[in-house]
Amino acid sequence: MAETTTYPKTPANTVNRYKHQATYDADTIHTIVNSTPVLHVSFCYLHGYVSSCFMNLACSDARGLPLCVAATKVDGFVLTLTPSSHNYSYRSAVLQGYGTVVENVEEKLWAMKIDHQLRGTGSLRQHALREGCPEDERKDMKREEVLDTVWTGVIPVYERLGTPVPGPYNRVQEVPNHVGKWKHEENERREEYAREAGNKSAPLKRPKKSMEV
Repeated sequence: MAETTTYPKTPANTVNRYKHQATYDADTIHTIVNSTPVLHVSFCYLHGYVSSCFMNLACSDARGLPLCVAATKVDGFVLTLTPSSHNYSYRSAVLQGYGTVVENVEEKLWAMKIDHQLRGTGSLRQHALREGCPEDERKDMKREEVLDTVWTGVIPVYERLGTPVPGPYNRVQEVPNHVGKWKHEENERREEYAREAGNKSAPLKRPKKSMEV
């Protein structure tokens, strides 16, 4: 069995609410980020007096500019007996790190070859997902008239790559085979994942806290 790599838990990345749906598996997080075509780098600009608390905090950390990158994939709409139990099949990942100025010449050249680079210090984050079939409240499962009239299940959601559109100065009449092959395989992969996510067992619910009287 292949060894799995997990990211360490920190106060910044540990999931507390719905923690049963959290995982820190590196391969899972990498898959989400690599399959999300658009990622947003989020940060804030704060202005204030030069000796204010915010300004002092910003200057006291030599690690660089704090950054946060988020990615979310929706894989299905989960339809249950009652609207309050409807849900998503989804995957999400949040990466936290620090942006720093690249001084090394070789590293600059390497970064230019891949267009961009976010250099992170201690970066690795947390990932949350929900997949599987619908799950309803016990009281709703006992309502025979509802069970007989309400359709429940999962509608898979996945992005599809469309037919390639040639550019205004394109002279190649046929779309290259490797482009068509990649498009076909990518569409199949996305559809297969969304369908498999809908067929899995429902996620384990959070254990209810006992209350003492």
